[in-house]
Amino acid sequence: MKTNILTLALSFLSLTAFAQKSEIRDAGDAVEEGNYTQAQQAISKAEPMLSEANDKWSERFYLYKGQAYLGTGENISLENLNTAAQAFQKAADMGVEEAQDGLVAVRNSLVQGAISDQNSQNFSSAAEKLHTSYELSEKRDTIHLYYAANNAVQAGDYDTGLEYLNMLKEEGYDGSGVEYLAVNAETGEEEMMASKEQRDLMIKTGDYSSPSERQIPSKKGDIASLIARIHISEENYDEAIAAMEDAKRENPNDIDLMQAEANMYYNMGEKEKYNEIMEEVVQIAPDNASLYYNLGVNSADLGNKEKAMGYYEKAVELDPDMTDARLNMVALVLSKERDIIEEMNDLGMSEADNKRYEELQKERNEVYEEAVPYLETIIEKDPANLEAIRTAKNIHTQLGNEEKVEEMNTLLETANQ
Repeated sequence: MKTNILTLALSFLSLTAFAQKSEIRDAGDAVEEGNYTQAQQAISKAEPMLSEANDKWSERFYLYKGQAYLGTGENISLENLNTAAQAFQKAADMGVEEAQDGLVAVRNSLVQGAISDQNSQNFSSAAEKLHTSYELSEKRDTIHLYYAANNAVQAGDYDTGLEYLNMLKEEGYDGSGVEYLAVNAETGEEEMMASKEQRDLMIKTGDYSSPSERQIPSKKGDIASLIARIHISEENYDEAIAAMEDAKRENPNDIDLMQAEANMYYNMGEKEKYNEIMEEVVQIAPDNASLYYNLGVNSADLGNKEKAMGYYEKAVELDPDMTDARLNMVALVLSKERDIIEEMNDLGMSEADNKRYEELQKERNEVYEEAVPYLETIIEKDPANLEAIRTAKNIHTQLGNEEKVEEMNTLLETANQ
Protein backbone atom coordinates (compact mmCIF):
# COMPACT_ATOMS: atom_id res chain seq x y z
CA MET A 1 0.00 0.00 0.00
CA LYS A 2 2.81 2.41 0.86
CA THR A 3 4.48 1.57 -2.41
CA ASN A 4 1.32 2.45 -4.31
CA ILE A 5 1.03 5.79 -2.51
CA LEU A 6 4.66 6.57 -3.30
CA THR A 7 4.17 5.62 -6.94
CA LEU A 8 1.12 7.87 -7.17
CA ALA A 9 3.00 10.76 -5.58
CA LEU A 10 5.90 10.41 -7.99
CA SER A 11 3.48 10.28 -10.89
CA PHE A 12 1.78 13.45 -9.65
CA LEU A 13 5.12 15.26 -9.43
CA SER A 14 6.02 14.18 -12.95
CA LEU A 15 2.69 15.43 -14.28
CA THR A 16 3.12 18.72 -12.42
CA ALA A 17 6.62 19.23 -13.82
CA PHE A 18 5.38 18.38 -17.31
CA ALA A 19 2.47 20.84 -17.06
CA GLN A 20 4.76 23.52 -15.66
CA LYS A 21 7.29 23.07 -18.49
CA SER A 22 4.46 23.16 -21.02
CA GLU A 23 3.18 26.48 -19.68
CA ILE A 24 6.68 28.00 -19.68
CA ARG A 25 7.21 26.78 -23.24
CA ASP A 26 3.83 28.29 -24.23
CA ALA A 27 4.86 31.59 -22.66
CA GLY A 28 8.06 31.64 -24.69
CA ASP A 29 6.19 30.88 -27.90
CA ALA A 30 3.66 33.64 -27.19
CA VAL A 31 6.49 36.13 -26.58
CA GLU A 32 8.07 35.14 -29.88
CA GLU A 33 4.75 35.80 -31.62
CA GLY A 34 4.29 39.14 -29.88
CA ASN A 35 1.18 37.90 -28.05
CA TYR A 36 2.11 39.30 -24.66
CA THR A 37 -1.30 38.93 -23.01
CA GLN A 38 -1.28 35.21 -23.82
CA ALA A 39 2.28 34.99 -22.54
CA GLN A 40 1.26 36.58 -19.24
CA GLN A 41 -1.58 34.08 -18.88
CA ALA A 42 0.80 31.16 -19.42
CA ILE A 43 3.24 32.63 -16.89
CA SER A 44 0.44 32.96 -14.32
CA LYS A 45 -0.43 29.28 -14.74
CA ALA A 46 3.20 28.16 -14.47
CA GLU A 47 4.15 30.30 -11.45
CA PRO A 48 2.38 28.21 -8.73
CA MET A 49 4.32 25.15 -9.94
CA LEU A 50 7.70 26.91 -10.24
CA SER A 51 9.16 25.26 -7.13
CA GLU A 52 9.17 21.97 -8.99
CA ALA A 53 11.23 23.34 -11.90
CA ASN A 54 14.95 22.83 -12.30
CA ASP A 55 17.34 25.78 -12.76
CA LYS A 56 17.17 25.64 -16.55
CA TRP A 57 13.39 26.04 -16.62
CA SER A 58 13.40 28.62 -13.81
CA GLU A 59 15.81 30.74 -15.84
CA ARG A 60 13.50 30.52 -18.86
CA PHE A 61 10.47 31.31 -16.69
CA TYR A 62 11.88 34.57 -15.33
CA LEU A 63 13.22 35.65 -18.71
CA TYR A 64 9.87 34.99 -20.42
CA LYS A 65 8.01 36.66 -17.57
CA GLY A 66 10.10 39.80 -17.95
CA GLN A 67 9.55 39.80 -21.71
CA ALA A 68 5.81 39.16 -21.33
CA TYR A 69 5.25 42.11 -18.98
CA LEU A 70 7.63 44.44 -20.82
CA GLY A 71 5.84 43.73 -24.11
CA THR A 72 6.75 46.24 -26.81
CA GLY A 73 7.98 48.69 -24.18
CA GLU A 74 5.51 51.33 -25.38
CA ASN A 75 2.76 52.69 -23.13
CA ILE A 76 3.34 49.99 -20.53
CA SER A 77 1.95 50.58 -17.03
CA LEU A 78 4.36 51.22 -14.20
CA GLU A 79 3.03 48.11 -12.43
CA ASN A 80 3.87 45.88 -15.41
CA LEU A 81 7.29 47.48 -15.82
CA ASN A 82 8.06 46.80 -12.16
CA THR A 83 6.97 43.20 -12.61
CA ALA A 84 9.16 42.88 -15.70
CA ALA A 85 12.15 44.43 -13.92
CA GLN A 86 11.86 42.05 -10.96
CA ALA A 87 11.68 39.05 -13.29
CA PHE A 88 14.64 40.18 -15.40
CA GLN A 89 16.65 40.80 -12.23
CA LYS A 90 15.99 37.26 -10.99
CA ALA A 91 17.00 35.87 -14.38
CA ALA A 92 20.14 38.02 -14.36
CA ASP A 93 21.02 36.79 -10.86
CA MET A 94 20.76 33.25 -12.23
CA GLY A 95 23.27 34.12 -14.96
CA VAL A 96 20.97 34.76 -17.93
CA GLU A 97 22.87 37.28 -20.06
CA GLU A 98 19.80 38.22 -22.10
CA ALA A 99 18.14 39.47 -18.92
CA GLN A 100 20.54 42.42 -18.76
CA ASP A 101 19.21 43.64 -22.11
CA GLY A 102 15.73 43.28 -20.64
CA LEU A 103 16.62 45.52 -17.69
CA VAL A 104 18.01 48.15 -20.05
CA ALA A 105 14.81 47.96 -22.10
CA VAL A 106 12.68 48.40 -18.96
CA ARG A 107 14.62 51.50 -17.95
CA ASN A 108 14.34 52.87 -21.47
CA SER A 109 10.57 52.34 -21.37
CA LEU A 110 10.40 54.12 -18.01
CA VAL A 111 12.37 57.10 -19.32
CA GLN A 112 10.35 57.36 -22.53
CA GLY A 113 7.16 57.11 -20.49
CA ALA A 114 8.40 59.86 -18.19
CA ILE A 115 9.16 62.10 -21.17
CA SER A 116 5.64 61.52 -22.47
CA ASP A 117 4.22 62.30 -19.03
CA GLN A 118 6.25 65.51 -18.87
CA ASN A 119 4.96 66.59 -22.26
CA SER A 120 1.38 66.06 -21.07
CA GLN A 121 2.25 67.79 -17.75
CA ASN A 122 1.60 64.63 -15.74
CA PHE A 123 4.56 65.43 -13.52
CA SER A 124 3.68 63.07 -10.66
CA SER A 125 3.73 60.05 -12.97
CA ALA A 126 6.97 61.23 -14.60
CA ALA A 127 8.61 61.58 -11.17
CA GLU A 128 7.54 58.08 -10.14
CA LYS A 129 8.84 56.49 -13.36
CA LEU A 130 12.17 58.31 -13.18
CA HIS A 131 12.61 57.34 -9.53
CA THR A 132 11.88 53.72 -10.44
CA SER A 133 14.48 53.90 -13.22
CA TYR A 134 16.96 55.28 -10.69
CA GLU A 135 16.31 52.39 -8.31
CA LEU A 136 16.66 49.83 -11.11
CA SER A 137 20.03 51.10 -12.31
CA GLU A 138 22.91 49.01 -11.03
CA LYS A 139 25.02 52.04 -10.14
CA ARG A 140 22.05 54.19 -9.17
CA ASP A 141 21.90 56.65 -12.07
CA THR A 142 21.51 59.91 -10.14
CA ILE A 143 20.57 61.95 -13.21
CA HIS A 144 17.21 60.15 -13.14
CA LEU A 145 16.80 60.97 -9.46
CA TYR A 146 17.56 64.61 -10.29
CA TYR A 147 14.85 64.72 -12.96
CA ALA A 148 12.48 62.82 -10.65
CA ALA A 149 13.00 65.57 -8.06
CA ASN A 150 12.32 68.27 -10.65
CA ASN A 151 9.09 66.60 -11.72
CA ALA A 152 7.96 66.12 -8.13
CA VAL A 153 8.49 69.84 -7.49
CA GLN A 154 6.62 70.67 -10.71
CA ALA A 155 3.75 68.50 -9.47
CA GLY A 156 3.68 70.43 -6.19
CA ASP A 157 4.77 67.34 -4.25
CA TYR A 158 7.37 69.23 -2.25
CA ASP A 159 7.88 66.51 0.37
CA THR A 160 8.90 63.96 -2.26
CA GLY A 161 10.91 66.53 -4.19
CA LEU A 162 12.79 67.55 -1.06
CA GLU A 163 13.43 63.89 -0.18
CA TYR A 164 15.02 63.25 -3.59
CA LEU A 165 16.98 66.50 -3.53
CA ASN A 166 18.41 65.74 -0.11
CA MET A 167 19.38 62.28 -1.36
CA LEU A 168 21.28 63.95 -4.20
CA LYS A 169 22.92 66.35 -1.78
CA GLU A 170 24.00 63.53 0.55
CA GLU A 171 25.49 61.64 -2.40
CA GLY A 172 27.44 64.75 -3.42
CA TYR A 173 25.72 64.77 -6.78
CA ASP A 174 27.24 67.26 -9.20
CA GLY A 175 25.51 66.35 -12.46
CA SER A 176 28.27 67.48 -14.76
CA GLY A 177 29.32 65.06 -17.43
CA VAL A 178 28.16 63.97 -20.85
CA GLU A 179 24.63 63.87 -22.26
CA TYR A 180 23.91 61.20 -24.88
CA LEU A 181 21.55 62.19 -27.68
CA ALA A 182 20.01 60.69 -30.80
CA VAL A 183 17.41 61.76 -33.36
CA ASN A 184 14.02 60.02 -33.27
CA ALA A 185 13.46 58.70 -36.80
CA GLU A 186 9.69 59.13 -36.53
CA THR A 187 9.52 62.67 -35.10
CA GLY A 188 12.84 64.04 -36.33
CA GLU A 189 13.41 65.44 -32.83
CA GLU A 190 16.64 65.03 -30.89
CA GLU A 191 16.11 63.12 -27.64
CA MET A 192 18.27 62.54 -24.58
CA MET A 193 19.05 58.96 -23.62
CA ALA A 194 19.65 57.57 -20.15
CA SER A 195 23.15 56.34 -20.96
CA LYS A 196 25.58 55.65 -23.78
CA GLU A 197 24.56 52.00 -23.68
CA GLN A 198 20.88 52.87 -24.05
CA ARG A 199 21.64 55.34 -26.86
CA ASP A 200 23.71 52.74 -28.73
CA LEU A 201 20.96 50.15 -28.25
CA MET A 202 18.33 52.52 -29.69
CA ILE A 203 20.59 53.26 -32.67
CA LYS A 204 20.79 49.51 -33.38
CA THR A 205 16.99 49.26 -33.51
CA GLY A 206 16.90 51.72 -36.41
CA ASP A 207 14.35 53.90 -34.57
CA TYR A 208 17.03 56.50 -33.82
CA SER A 209 19.96 57.94 -35.78
CA SER A 210 22.63 60.68 -35.65
CA PRO A 211 24.11 59.88 -32.24
CA SER A 212 25.81 62.84 -30.55
CA GLU A 213 27.16 63.93 -27.20
CA ARG A 214 26.90 67.18 -25.24
CA GLN A 215 28.66 68.38 -22.10
CA ILE A 216 26.43 68.79 -19.05
CA PRO A 217 27.21 71.62 -16.60
CA SER A 218 27.07 71.16 -12.83
CA LYS A 219 23.58 71.01 -11.36
CA LYS A 220 24.48 71.91 -7.79
CA GLY A 221 23.14 75.41 -8.34
CA ASP A 222 19.82 74.03 -9.60
CA ILE A 223 19.55 71.65 -6.64
CA ALA A 224 20.25 74.43 -4.15
CA SER A 225 17.72 76.62 -5.93
CA LEU A 226 15.04 73.92 -5.80
CA ILE A 227 15.66 73.18 -2.12
CA ALA A 228 15.51 76.89 -1.35
CA ARG A 229 12.35 77.36 -3.43
CA ILE A 230 10.62 74.57 -1.52
CA HIS A 231 11.59 76.07 1.82
CA ILE A 232 10.62 79.56 0.66
CA SER A 233 7.19 78.35 -0.50
CA GLU A 234 6.68 76.91 2.97
CA GLU A 235 8.21 80.02 4.57
CA ASN A 236 11.09 78.03 6.05
CA TYR A 237 13.59 80.79 5.38
CA ASP A 238 16.25 79.57 7.80
CA GLU A 239 16.37 76.22 5.98
CA ALA A 240 16.49 77.99 2.63
CA ILE A 241 19.45 80.13 3.66
CA ALA A 242 21.21 77.09 5.15
CA ALA A 243 20.76 75.19 1.88
CA MET A 244 22.40 78.02 -0.03
CA GLU A 245 25.28 78.33 2.42
CA ASP A 246 26.04 74.60 2.12
CA ALA A 247 26.14 74.79 -1.65
CA LYS A 248 28.25 77.97 -1.67
CA ARG A 249 30.92 76.38 0.50
CA GLU A 250 31.50 73.84 -2.24
CA ASN A 251 31.10 76.26 -5.18
CA PRO A 252 31.89 79.81 -4.01
CA ASN A 253 32.14 81.26 -7.54
CA ASP A 254 29.31 79.33 -9.19
CA ILE A 255 27.31 81.97 -11.07
CA ASP A 256 24.16 79.85 -11.27
CA LEU A 257 24.32 79.28 -7.53
CA MET A 258 24.85 82.98 -6.82
CA GLN A 259 21.86 83.83 -8.99
CA ALA A 260 19.77 81.24 -7.18
CA GLU A 261 20.76 82.82 -3.87
CA ALA A 262 19.95 86.29 -5.18
CA ASN A 263 16.53 85.09 -6.38
CA MET A 264 15.92 83.53 -2.97
CA TYR A 265 16.43 86.87 -1.24
CA TYR A 266 14.31 88.58 -3.90
CA ASN A 267 11.44 86.18 -3.16
CA MET A 268 11.90 86.84 0.54
CA GLY A 269 11.46 90.55 -0.14
CA GLU A 270 15.11 91.40 0.68
CA LYS A 271 15.78 93.28 -2.54
CA GLU A 272 18.81 95.15 -1.24
CA LYS A 273 20.48 91.80 -0.52
CA TYR A 274 19.44 90.68 -4.01
CA ASN A 275 21.19 93.70 -5.53
CA GLU A 276 24.30 93.12 -3.43
CA ILE A 277 24.70 89.54 -4.68
CA MET A 278 23.84 90.38 -8.27
CA GLU A 279 26.49 93.11 -8.28
CA GLU A 280 29.00 90.40 -7.39
CA VAL A 281 27.66 88.21 -10.19
CA VAL A 282 28.11 90.88 -12.87
CA GLN A 283 31.71 91.32 -11.75
CA ILE A 284 32.26 87.64 -12.58
CA ALA A 285 30.18 87.68 -15.79
CA PRO A 286 30.31 91.27 -17.08
CA ASP A 287 29.06 90.32 -20.56
CA ASN A 288 25.79 88.68 -19.45
CA ALA A 289 22.94 90.94 -20.62
CA SER A 290 20.29 89.07 -18.60
CA LEU A 291 22.09 89.88 -15.34
CA TYR A 292 21.96 93.62 -16.07
CA TYR A 293 18.31 93.32 -17.08
CA ASN A 294 17.44 91.64 -13.78
CA LEU A 295 19.35 94.29 -11.86
CA GLY A 296 17.41 96.93 -13.77
CA VAL A 297 14.08 95.36 -12.80
CA ASN A 298 15.06 95.21 -9.14
CA SER A 299 16.45 98.76 -9.08
CA ALA A 300 13.18 100.01 -10.56
CA ASP A 301 11.24 98.12 -7.87
CA LEU A 302 13.40 99.82 -5.25
CA GLY A 303 12.59 103.20 -6.79
CA ASN A 304 16.09 103.89 -8.11
CA LYS A 305 15.05 104.80 -11.66
CA GLU A 306 18.37 106.32 -12.69
CA LYS A 307 20.28 103.19 -11.70
CA ALA A 308 17.65 101.01 -13.38
CA MET A 309 18.00 102.95 -16.64
CA GLY A 310 21.79 102.47 -16.51
CA TYR A 311 21.39 98.71 -16.12
CA TYR A 312 18.88 98.52 -19.00
CA GLU A 313 21.21 100.54 -21.22
CA LYS A 314 24.03 98.11 -20.44
CA ALA A 315 21.72 95.16 -21.17
CA VAL A 316 20.77 96.43 -24.65
CA GLU A 317 24.37 97.37 -25.34
CA LEU A 318 25.29 93.71 -24.79
CA ASP A 319 22.15 92.37 -26.45
CA PRO A 320 20.61 94.87 -28.92
CA ASP A 321 17.62 92.56 -29.49
CA MET A 322 16.53 92.53 -25.83
CA THR A 323 13.05 93.96 -26.35
CA ASP A 324 11.97 93.61 -22.71
CA ALA A 325 14.80 95.87 -21.58
CA ARG A 326 13.80 98.55 -24.12
CA LEU A 327 10.14 98.34 -23.10
CA ASN A 328 11.15 98.80 -19.47
CA MET A 329 13.21 101.82 -20.52
CA VAL A 330 10.07 103.28 -22.12
CA ALA A 331 8.17 102.61 -18.89
CA LEU A 332 10.83 104.41 -16.87
CA VAL A 333 10.69 107.45 -19.16
CA LEU A 334 6.89 107.58 -19.13
CA SER A 335 6.83 107.26 -15.35
CA LYS A 336 7.93 110.93 -15.27
CA GLU A 337 4.51 111.79 -16.68
CA ARG A 338 2.69 110.80 -13.49
CA ASP A 339 3.83 113.74 -11.37
CA ILE A 340 3.24 116.15 -14.25
CA ILE A 341 -0.35 115.00 -14.75
CA GLU A 342 -1.08 115.14 -11.01
CA GLU A 343 0.08 118.74 -10.87
CA MET A 344 -1.92 119.64 -14.00
CA ASN A 345 -5.07 118.16 -12.42
CA ASP A 346 -4.57 120.22 -9.26
CA LEU A 347 -4.38 123.57 -11.09
CA GLY A 348 -7.21 126.07 -11.03
CA MET A 349 -8.45 128.52 -13.68
CA SER A 350 -6.36 131.57 -12.82
CA GLU A 351 -4.04 133.22 -15.31
CA ALA A 352 -1.03 131.93 -13.34
CA ASP A 353 -2.50 128.43 -13.29
CA ASN A 354 -3.14 128.51 -17.04
CA LYS A 355 0.44 129.59 -17.65
CA ARG A 356 1.73 126.77 -15.42
CA TYR A 357 -0.55 124.34 -17.24
CA GLU A 358 1.06 125.25 -20.58
CA GLU A 359 4.53 124.78 -19.06
CA LEU A 360 3.56 121.36 -17.72
CA GLN A 361 2.04 120.36 -21.05
CA LYS A 362 5.33 121.22 -22.72
CA GLU A 363 7.21 119.12 -20.14
CA ARG A 364 4.84 116.20 -20.75
CA ASN A 365 5.43 116.43 -24.51
CA GLU A 366 9.16 116.39 -23.87
CA VAL A 367 8.69 113.16 -21.93
CA TYR A 368 6.79 111.71 -24.89
CA GLU A 369 9.51 112.81 -27.29
CA GLU A 370 12.12 111.16 -25.08
CA ALA A 371 10.23 107.83 -25.21
CA VAL A 372 9.71 107.81 -29.00
CA PRO A 373 13.26 106.72 -30.03
CA TYR A 374 13.12 103.69 -27.74
CA LEU A 375 9.77 102.69 -29.21
CA GLU A 376 10.96 103.20 -32.77
CA THR A 377 13.93 100.88 -32.14
CA ILE A 378 11.65 98.19 -30.71
CA ILE A 379 9.26 98.42 -33.66
CA GLU A 380 12.13 98.37 -36.13
CA LYS A 381 13.49 95.16 -34.60
CA ASP A 382 10.07 93.63 -33.85
CA PRO A 383 7.36 95.01 -36.22
CA ALA A 384 4.72 92.78 -34.63
CA ASN A 385 5.22 94.04 -31.06
CA LEU A 386 1.68 95.18 -30.25
CA GLU A 387 2.59 96.75 -26.92
CA ALA A 388 5.20 99.00 -28.49
CA ILE A 389 2.97 99.93 -31.46
CA ARG A 390 -0.01 100.83 -29.27
CA THR A 391 2.14 102.90 -26.92
CA ALA A 392 3.72 104.71 -29.87
CA LYS A 393 0.27 105.37 -31.36
CA ASN A 394 -0.99 106.89 -28.08
CA ILE A 395 2.08 109.10 -27.79
CA HIS A 396 1.83 110.34 -31.38
CA THR A 397 -1.86 111.04 -30.82
CA GLN A 398 -0.98 113.24 -27.84
CA LEU A 399 1.75 114.98 -29.86
CA GLY A 400 -0.58 115.54 -32.82
CA ASN A 401 1.56 113.54 -35.25
CA GLU A 402 -1.26 112.36 -37.52
CA GLU A 403 0.99 110.71 -40.10
CA LYS A 404 2.66 108.67 -37.40
CA VAL A 405 -0.72 107.69 -35.97
CA GLU A 406 -1.78 106.35 -39.36
CA GLU A 407 1.52 104.52 -39.69
CA MET A 408 0.93 102.84 -36.33
CA ASN A 409 -2.62 101.92 -37.33
CA THR A 410 -1.26 100.18 -40.43
CA LEU A 411 1.27 98.29 -38.34
CA LEU A 412 -1.49 97.21 -35.94
CA GLU A 413 -3.61 95.88 -38.77
CA THR A 414 -0.66 93.93 -40.18
CA ALA A 415 0.33 92.51 -36.79
CA ASN A 416 -3.25 91.38 -36.07
CA GLN A 417 -3.65 89.51 -39.37
